[in-house]
Amino acid sequence: MKQPRMVSRRSFLTATAVGSFTILARAQRPAEYRFSQYHNQTAESPHHKRLLEMWAAVREETGGRVETQVFPENNKNPGSDPAVLQLLVSGEIQFFTLMGGILGNVVPSAEVQQVPFMFRSAAQALKAMDGPLGAHVRNEMATRGIHGFRVGTFDNGMRQIACATRPIVVPDDLAGLKMRVPDGAVFTEAFRALGADPVVINVNQIYDRLKAGTVHAQENPLAVVELFKLYEVVRYVSMTNHMWSGFNLMAHLETWERLPAGLRSVVDRNAAKYVRAQRDDQRVLNARLRSGLAARGLVFNDVDEAPFRARLSGVFPKWRERIGSKAWSLLESAMRG
Repeated sequence: MKQPRMVSRRSFLTATAVGSFTILARAQRPAEYRFSQYHNQTAESPHHKRLLEMWAAVREETGGRVETQVFPENNKNPGSDPAVLQLLVSGEIQFFTLMGGILGNVVPSAEVQQVPFMFRSAAQALKAMDGPLGAHVRNEMATRGIHGFRVGTFDNGMRQIACATRPIVVPDDLAGLKMRVPDGAVFTEAFRALGADPVVINVNQIYDRLKAGTVHAQENPLAVVELFKLYEVVRYVSMTNHMWSGFNLMAHLETWERLPAGLRSVVDRNAAKYVRAQRDDQRVLNARLRSGLAARGLVFNDVDEAPFRARLSGVFPKWRERIGSKAWSLLESAMRG
């Protein structure tokens, strides 16, 4: 009978050392894929936190093959969202999150996310983005060289008007008011129809322009008022709930398609996980901020949306034409759901 081969202590230690070195070398090998992820929120936001966690999980699960650096506030790009969107389309950056109203400058159907007074809540909007409406928008993104994720819409929340000079109770209160709006046609058209004087300003300049008095008001979810410290430069918050906004997680399509299928699967899975976690974070944050911002001295008032929506009746046909009949039909179906 053949006897088992005895391994000397020296041989065992040598083999163990070699094995350990091999494992260590694999763990520390340089990344095969290095990416940049931009977004416009602050480093303290749930958005940034969950993106960091998402890409850390991707790095861990891929054994370091995918390494992504996350840049809050668009890495201080002076052109902010519109400029960074062009960087994504050109492939100079690989991942970006952006709301549909600005994405609409490249993908018109994405404006469907920003049609005023359609979504009654963030939950309803997110359900639509996870369903057929979101699928349609992602298909349209692909025709413009952008990959969208099936569960890839981070929440921002329902938008409210925060003003330095007066509360907004009825549409006439907006007359002549210099209102900061993002660089998206639907925002400009909506507030012009409501009687305001819309001024396009990127998110990284809102605080300074309000402080200087070159604009009187801005409209965003309460989380933005908190995270960008706008409570220092506004006095009144009118709960108009006039629009929902979220952030679409997007990839440069050509870059995405070059990734091996197994790595794409890891990113997809973690995107869905951390998008859902951020949605919960944002819901809790926005819900507690009315009392929190009131404690900072801001004055809140509730608003009847009916007269505001009535003022926009003449603009809805224009939005339907630009967004497209299919997207509009899917929006109406989502509203009934």
